[in-house]
Amino acid sequence: MAILITFMPLAAGMMDSDLRQLLAQVAQGDRAAFGQLYDVVSGRLFGIIGRILPRRELAEDALQETFMRIWQRARTYDETIASPMAWMATIARNQAIDLKRRSAERLAAAASELDETMADESPDPESLAGQAGELRRLGDCMEGLPKERQQLVLLAYRQGYSREELAERFHRPVTTIKTLLRRSLIALKECLDGAR
Repeated sequence: MAILITFMPLAAGMMDSDLRQLLAQVAQGDRAAFGQLYDVVSGRLFGIIGRILPRRELAEDALQETFMRIWQRARTYDETIASPMAWMATIARNQAIDLKRRSAERLAAAASELDETMADESPDPESLAGQAGELRRLGDCMEGLPKERQQLVLLAYRQGYSREELAERFHRPVTTIKTLLRRSLIALKECLDGAR
């Protein structure tokens, strides 16, 4: 179920009792009540999430996951433990923290893989000379790429930008960024193979 993001403040006069009633209807599978609940609280929940996840696309993902959890767990809401807004805010906060943690773990795993592939014993002078030659060839091959693709490759593989970050920076769809990076790597490989 796709959730559109709106940023409405909590409706004036909306009381805990109204939210409890909406949650009870959601617990019974009432989609209209779910839509109304979304309209009423999404802005506040997005604000909570946004403080943890400043990147908008991640915050939007966390908001969607939050509402999926609310839909799935509405039956478990217990008014004796928390107010409806506090209960939903806790779900939102936990989703944001989980998403932030998963993103950090993916980055750490990628960095660890890169460290393992780059880890090497201290190179001898002959190896260093060979590496310098390879770097020169790589630099020459990079010069053969259009400027934008050079920037994409450097930002992605030297500075660790994600495909999503590159898409935002270059105002292009993520799929286009992936294609440009793939083509650039193929061109670099062909150039390096031809330079040997």
